[in-house]
Amino acid sequence: MTNSEWPFHVEAIASEERLTKAVNDGWYSDGRETFWVMSEGKKCGLLIIHDIEDTIPLFDLRLSESSRGLGLGSEVLEWLKDYVFNRGDPKIRIEAYTRVDNLAMRKTFIKCGFVKEGYLRDSWEGDHGEVYDALCYSAILSD
Repeated sequence: MTNSEWPFHVEAIASEERLTKAVNDGWYSDGRETFWVMSEGKKCGLLIIHDIEDTIPLFDLRLSESSRGLGLGSEVLEWLKDYVFNRGDPKIRIEAYTRVDNLAMRKTFIKCGFVKEGYLRDSWEGDHGEVYDALCYSAILSD
């Protein structure tokens, strides 16, 4: 998490201190399920499913810089849909938000059957106070 930049997240460079505090405070587990994304036996990303007890969870996907552009995001989203929609407590839909300029994620959503449902103007703050538009995508169980 600390070896890559996350240009489309509020904190583009994650500090080890902040991440350690978040883990110790239970942020990655309280009402969430967190998974390492693995490729060839190595950790290359993180998937966090927020509000997992609700009928409409949200998620956050981060792939390391060296793992981007290889199709791994699509594999993770297909796994996510299968996992969320086939649990003992099936969910109605899965939602995610991304910045309007995150073209790779937008293409991945479309490839995996997610539908763009919303365009939110000036709704995503960056590291230094800049503001971006955001998009809402979802996959629903009946899809």
